[in-house]
Amino acid sequence: MAEDPGRPNYTQDADRIIFSASFRRLANKTQVHPLYANGHLRHRMIHSSEVASVGRNLGMQVGHWLEEQNEIQPGEAHRVAGNIHAAALAHDIGNPPFGHSGEATIGAWFKARFEKSEGLFKGVDEAL
Repeated sequence: MAEDPGRPNYTQDADRIIFSASFRRLANKTQVHPLYANGHLRHRMIHSSEVASVGRNLGMQVGHWLEEQNEIQPGEAHRVAGNIHAAALAHDIGNPPFGHSGEATIGAWFKARFEKSEGLFKGVDEAL
């Protein structure tokens, strides 16, 4: 099927990402942050939206440069920007809370409790 010029593929991709359950779950994952003096923590959905905005703007600049260098057709800079925007929206989907250091910390916390085999962890199969 031919691409709809009024709604290019990269726009459809970005919409699919934004409306996906995976993207919405980013609102429940805290972005790595310093200790704030207030309770307004940043979550991954905000972070991904900001990264996508920066990526789209940089992509537009690169796209214009590519047009000037005759590397892409005139008027195609928006495709570069749109594809980067969609990719940046999705870049954190599937990552653990607090990044890889958070994953390691959470894993070490559970390992220590399973090794003690007491309280809630008593009798839990080691394979679990």
